[in-house]
Amino acid sequence: MNWYDLAALAVVAMLILGLHLARRRIGFTARTLLAIPLGVAVGVGFQGHVEYVEPIGSIYVNGLMALVGPLIIVSILSSVTGFGTAGTLRRVGLRSVGWLVLTTGIAIVLTLGVALSLGVGRGAELGGGSDVDTESLSRIVRPVPDVVVDFFPKNIVGDLADGKVIPVIIFTLLIAVAYAAVAGREPQVVEPVTRLIEAARVIIYRVVGYVIALTPYAVLGLTTVAVSDAAGNRAALWSLIGLLGISYLLCFVDAYLVNGVLLRVAADVNPLTWFRSFLPAQTTAFTTQSSIGTLPVTTDVLTHRIGVPREIAGFTAPLGANLGMPGCAAIWPLLVAIWGINATGMAYGAADYAVLAVLCLLVSLGTAGVPGTATITTTTVLAAAGLPLEFLALTLPISTVADMARTLTNVTAAGVATTIVARREGRLDDAVFLSRGVVTTTEVPTDQDGHREPLPEHESEHEHEHESDTEHESDTEPRRPALAP
Repeated sequence: MNWYDLAALAVVAMLILGLHLARRRIGFTARTLLAIPLGVAVGVGFQGHVEYVEPIGSIYVNGLMALVGPLIIVSILSSVTGFGTAGTLRRVGLRSVGWLVLTTGIAIVLTLGVALSLGVGRGAELGGGSDVDTESLSRIVRPVPDVVVDFFPKNIVGDLADGKVIPVIIFTLLIAVAYAAVAGREPQVVEPVTRLIEAARVIIYRVVGYVIALTPYAVLGLTTVAVSDAAGNRAALWSLIGLLGISYLLCFVDAYLVNGVLLRVAADVNPLTWFRSFLPAQTTAFTTQSSIGTLPVTTDVLTHRIGVPREIAGFTAPLGANLGMPGCAAIWPLLVAIWGINATGMAYGAADYAVLAVLCLLVSLGTAGVPGTATITTTTVLAAAGLPLEFLALTLPISTVADMARTLTNVTAAGVATTIVARREGRLDDAVFLSRGVVTTTEVPTDQDGHREPLPEHESEHEHEHESDTEHESDTEPRRPALAP
């Protein structure tokens, strides 16, 4: 038994207790943010001795991942019942895909412009190239036809167990389309199914609330382990610190500057207010490094803090966790490719870079939002472009650290696209958005007598001290009309 590991666990346990006791005075978001510097301090102080702390974050991530399949299924099916018609479903679906692909396209152009202008990789010495093992990377390169086939469900239970989200989404969409077709002709036939879907939604969302309430404590554990691992690899990180810095720069410019402009122009909302409201999802994404794992938090924040209707949040956000992904499918693959091209002095012209851009856009259409996705997407892009896999292998020491910013960028883009779709549909509730996180009366579960049920911890804190005023505004203030497509 290692006493240093036990001491680290004891310190983390005391900090978790402190965060819990402070919940009445410090809001959910503030406690989540406070957990990050606390985790950094513990990770540095107990470098290499966080073995007993690691399960804290792992259990939380497993809990989130366990909810992903049921959440996607009930969210999409519930969205269809909320949309009412197949036409609305088709319109929302096309808009969702369009905006998710557009955010990735913008990230591609941004990365190409910045990386080529700065000459990323010039003068770098790619030492040890002959010693780099790329066999494991070669094994994950798959023919494009096989990738496309795997998009479609074969065994829905097996797909759920294996975490294959895209087949689950497609299968659920097939059920949803069939439901909408039957409901349009014989609504009485599907009425029991409608009640079942709604009941399942309320239950799953309640469970999601329980898990999300643990976020500040999980962030503390996840940050502690991440910082401890990174601190133990300083020597390996130093030679690639420039590439890591540029990746963070690109991710944060895309996440905040680019998306801020999109929010103002396309959704007509205040970007600063939006980012403050969306912060819990960004923090969870940064620490868990999983867009899929963050999905319960993302949908919760979009619904309860941003004012996106649950049917749109439950439809577009899951798509955004598997389609688009500008951090993992655009910024990182292009950055690694340009870094390696410049470092080796390869002759690469405008047409070659255009091919790289197209490849990244194609890869973004089927990206799984789980840790390590960027390695798969980058390997696919490099192999398809005929570039050496050593480029990626040499960057693996910084990949985990870079994945924090990449995941934050992915989740932010999905949230922005969802908000834009809601605005274009004329469904964004400005009363909820302007109140910065108050749950509307239509989203709060009620009992048979119409009385509110208790809210999860993060929804019942002092952030809701003006709840009654906001509910009145929600009942009287109409939603703003949809913008032009």
